[in-house]
Amino acid sequence: MSDTPVSEAAAPRSLAKLLAGKAPARAAGAAITVATAGGVVALVLLVAIGYALDQAVLIPPLAASAALVFAAPALPLAQPRSVIGGQLISAVVGFVVLAVAGRSLWSAAVAGGLAIGAMALARTPHSPAAATSVIVVLTQPATVTFLVLLLLATLVLVGVGILAGRSGKTPRYPTYWW
Repeated sequence: MSDTPVSEAAAPRSLAKLLAGKAPARAAGAAITVATAGGVVALVLLVAIGYALDQAVLIPPLAASAALVFAAPALPLAQPRSVIGGQLISAVVGFVVLAVAGRSLWSAAVAGGLAIGAMALARTPHSPAAATSVIVVLTQPATVTFLVLLLLATLVLVGVGILAGRSGKTPRYPTYWW
């Protein structure tokens, strides 16, 4: 530590510099607009599909998936392989844990952890999908119906993401498919 006293004026600037740190620059306004509109359109479509089918299609992890697809489209976690594969793998893990251990908070926690490992093994990392396995254990949905609707929902997210990525205002999506 230095024996040189820090002036009172320098201390706030240092704190401001420290807090400003390494955060990425704000995206251009047009990119934020396209990302926001894409997210709204995709999630509203999931609600509309749910109403049409009289089924819940929008589940919370899909909103988190939309955040990745529209706000961070270049990340590996946002690519179709990870969005679709990660969600489906995690749901299957949830159904397996539900069959073996039943419905409880303990088994839901185990399902979430196992989903992380299963996605890593399959090279489909998608953090929101771990929550999908927890939802499966806690809500006990009909297996085939849930998996079909989850596949449909992830295809909608990816499809709208592709359209947003063709706007010229955001990074092109996807950067790779599989």
